[in-house]
This record gives sequence, structure tokens and C-alpha cells, in this order.
Amino acid sequence: MRRYSRIAGTGSYLPPRRLTNADLAAELAARDVETSDDWIVERTGIRARHFAAPDVCSSDLGFEAAKKALQAAGRSASEIDLIIVATSTPDMVFPSTACILQHKLAQSSDDARGIAGCPAFDVQAVCSGFVYALSVADAMIQTGAANRALVIGAEVFSRILDFTDRTTCVLFGDGAGAVVLEASDTPGILASDLHADGKHVGILCVPGNVSGGQVIGSPLLTMDGQAVFKLAVGVLEDAARATLAKANLTDADIDWLIPHQANIRIMQSTAKKLKLPLSKLIVTVDQHGNTSAASIPLALDASVRSGKIKTGDTLMLEGVGGGFTWGAVLLTL
Repeated sequence: MRRYSRIAGTGSYLPPRRLTNADLAAELAARDVETSDDWIVERTGIRARHFAAPDVCSSDLGFEAAKKALQAAGRSASEIDLIIVATSTPDMVFPSTACILQHKLAQSSDDARGIAGCPAFDVQAVCSGFVYALSVADAMIQTGAANRALVIGAEVFSRILDFTDRTTCVLFGDGAGAVVLEASDTPGILASDLHADGKHVGILCVPGNVSGGQVIGSPLLTMDGQAVFKLAVGVLEDAARATLAKANLTDADIDWLIPHQANIRIMQSTAKKLKLPLSKLIVTVDQHGNTSAASIPLALDASVRSGKIKTGDTLMLEGVGGGFTWGAVLLTL
């Protein structure tokens, strides 16, 4: 009998501090940076985002999302035998955010025997990170290397923003989303398709690094917005169609499209290219901003908990991010 993986539970967490566009515009004005709610909404569709407190890290956000996913799945931390965290804003250079989060889960569990010894590692594919991580966990479950995985996207992008650049600092937010992925004898994840092309590394990056105790280069995000937009729309359609072909399905079989929540125009363009009505497009970018690797699981959990997405629905998840990386996962919930 073939072995599959299915999502058994979802969870998400947003830090309490919520900034509307007006709130952010007021803060930026103090830095002599001009922006407005109308300017941000027109270009991005974003109306608000959440920022973590200075002492809160990606592992803290991921921990809260993971607890909710475990609760939704009816599982304890001790039943997890694989942890993968997708993040490009890790707590530290090393160890991995996954190992730090593993310890927090072990400390919170009555029985830490399972989770304290299971493999835990990070995946760094920026905004495609959750799609990458979910695909890796699916492959490990299919081969029998794991039975039950926590797959988490967690980011504190507010730490790497240049608040003198209004073209980027208004786009991003902090948050985390998580799923429990379990072995199953019925199909859950149907197909995936992953890609990367390093020749585009310069259009979206944080080019700094640590050397000799100092930051060499810039530790802040830079982006060529027009180049990203042009590339994103094309590769997202290609990845979605390749994934459908692998599963022997068509556009019409998609109940919900959950793209990386970066820009409403990119999201709507992708839906139109897949001939999907905008009513099938899951949108949370207006309230969360771009939360990078956290955006897809955040949108998934919000839609599951609201009752919009139901068990048995077929979902297309797709992301594109710095690297340049992109990919898609097709699954039945």
C-alpha cells in the first residue's frame, strides 16, 4: 500500500502589535519618509501588518503557531518525529530556529521523549520557504523517515527593514503559521514542483553578512519591485500548471488558491492566468502584509478556522521569493 501525507491540523500566530497604514505612515513621517494609506493600498492591497516586540524571535512566534496546530490535530508534542522551520529571519546564526523551537516544545510537554530527539532543521527559501518545507516533509513521510511532522513558517521581517525606504518597509510584517503533517493511506499532498535560479539573486536580498564580529555589507532588505513582479507572475503560473500535470488534474479541480501573500496584484494576476475566479483566491495580505515564509500557513489557518476552507477541498499553495526560488504544492485537505 502506498504511503501518503495529510495535513491533520493548522495553527497560526500574530504578535499583538498591529499597525495600520495610517499608524505606519505616522511613524515614518517622524523619519521624514512620506507615505499614506491610499498610496500603500493602491500599490499592494495591504492595510495593516503586525510587528513583534524587540525581545520576541521567530522561534517564539513559531512556538505559538505550533501549539495551535498540535491542538487542532489532537496531538501532543511527544508524538512529533520531525520539525522543519521555514524562515529567513532565524533567531541566531546557529543553531537552527527549529532546534530552538524544539526545545521550547519539549519544555512545554508533559512527555518530551519523542520531540526531544527527533530531527529538526531550517529551510531557507525566503517567501517560498513553506512550500519547500512542506515538500521536504512530505517526501520524508512518504519514504518512512518520519510519521508525523511539524512544518512551520515563522518570520520577524520587521528586523531587516529599511525604514527610510518607503517602497519596501510598508510591505512586510511578522507572524507564524504551522501545520501537522501525518502519514496516511489516503492521498493528502498530491504533487509538488520546486525551482530556483540564482541569477536573480540581486533583485530581492539582504546582502550583509557577519565577519569578525561586524556586519559586512547591508543587513537590510533591498528589492527591485518591478523585476520581482514580472518574474513572479510567470513562474507562479508555470509551477502551478506543472504541479497540476503531475497530479493529472486541471485548473477546474482547484477549490482554493493560496498564494504567497506579497502583493494583491501579483495574486490576482496568477488567479486569472489559472482561469480561477477571484472568489477562489484566499487573501490575507490586506491584514498581515507580506510575512514571507509565514504567509501561506497563516492564510491557510485563517481560512480553515473561519470555515471558508473545509475538509476535502483541493488547495493550490504557491510561493515565490528571493534566491530566486519558487514552487507549488497541490493537496486535498
